[in-house]
Formats: sequence, structure tokens, C-alpha cells
Amino acid sequence: MALVMLKKTDGVATLTLTRPEAMNALSQALRAEFCSAVSEVASDTNIHALIVTGAGDRAFTAGLDLKELGESGLGPANDQSPATNPIFALTNLSIPVIGAVNGVAITGGFELALACDIRIASTNARFADTHARVGITPGWGLSQKLSRIIGLSRACELSFTGQFLDAQTACDWGLVNRVFEPDQLMHEAQALANDMTTIDRDFLATYKKLIMDGYDRSFGDAMALENEISSAHNAGVSMDEVEKRRLAIIERGRKLKR
Repeated sequence: MALVMLKKTDGVATLTLTRPEAMNALSQALRAEFCSAVSEVASDTNIHALIVTGAGDRAFTAGLDLKELGESGLGPANDQSPATNPIFALTNLSIPVIGAVNGVAITGGFELALACDIRIASTNARFADTHARVGITPGWGLSQKLSRIIGLSRACELSFTGQFLDAQTACDWGLVNRVFEPDQLMHEAQALANDMTTIDRDFLATYKKLIMDGYDRSFGDAMALENEISSAHNAGVSMDEVEKRRLAIIERGRKLKR
């Protein structure tokens, strides 16, 4: 039985973890299937955006399968290969990734959510960093990403206690963009992804790389990077193209008002 399901519809791929009986825990087999699916998405030039979610309404994913780790050792906790680690597979993906967090996202599952470019959540979603309670330090980015998203003090509170963060508070803190009822989550994720399909795919990839590369630098270095990339890119854009797109933006605005 497959442990992930990949669906492609009108330029959008949806990757669902399908191990609900085990809280969608990231077993070795599931991680391998997930990374293979991401690789397939990366090679498909018809796909403009990827949605990642979990099966059922209990769990996005509970993280690494601790029972399996107890038998095989802690190597996977520090694996950074995009061929075997879902977090780094997503990080290397050039198209936008939307995390539709349908239930609990715990430890490694929290890190999978953080690997998504945009996060929306169901009212069932809850987030927890239990690394300290398990006695394993993060190896997939949580210790650095979380504080940059919600602030140092809030990140320390979550990581030093292992407490759960509910969906609405996660939204208030900027961890997720919006919260929806469970039966609306995937509809809203699909609508968001569909909107992205109306943007040129290569341009999306360029813009995503600019944002992510700049985010990893100091503000001054990031501004210099923007100027470098922008100068090179914009030099190849004609005024006719700008005018055509300006008119399209006006028309889109009119349709949205109806």
C-alpha cells in the first residue's frame, strides 16, 4: 500500500501522507516515497505549485517514527539528503510549496510544515516541538527557522516546554497565514495554488529563489542581491510586455470585484 499519494490537477500537484493509523509518521519507507514524489513534481514542467497535507483530520504528521528510530538509530534525524529527507526535498523545489496543515504537526512534522513556503491550517491543527522531551536536538532546521518566523522568545517557549500551539494562536503569531474549518482546508489550498498557476512558472521560480536566497542573508546583502538579480532580469523585459500585463492586472481586478 502506498504511503503517499500524488495527485496532479490543472497545474497543481497535491502530495498527501497516507499513514493516518500511525499519525502519518515519517517512516523510512514513507520518506523514500515522499522524496520520489517530490522529484517527479520537480521534473514536471506543467506543475506550478505543490500542496502538502496529511490524510485524515488528526495529523499532518507526528514526525519521525520513534519506534523505528529505536530499532535503527538516530541517523535519519540528521539526514540532509533531498533524496531521502522530505524537508530538504521540499527546500530544493523551485516551485511554491503550500503546507495545508490538517492536524498535529509534531517535531519532525513541525519541521516539515516549516519547509513549506506558505502554511494554512485547519482548526484541528496544532504544533509542538518535542525535541527537548525526546532528548534529540533538531537536525532539519527547526531551531533556526522557528525563531525567524515567530520571534525568539516565542520559539524558546515552545521548544523549552514542548507545549502545543493551537491553530489560531499559530496564525496570530505568523506561523500560518490563515485558519479554515477542516472541510474547507483543501478547497482553500487548491484555490491558492490555482491562483499561482496564472503566473509564469519560470518567473515564479526566479522570484522564489530571490526571496529565499535573500532571507538567508543580512538585510544589506539581501538588498544588494535584489539589485543584482533585478537589474539583469528587468533589462530583458520590454515595455510592450509590461503594458500587456498591466492591462491584464486591471481586468483581473474587475473580475475579482464581481
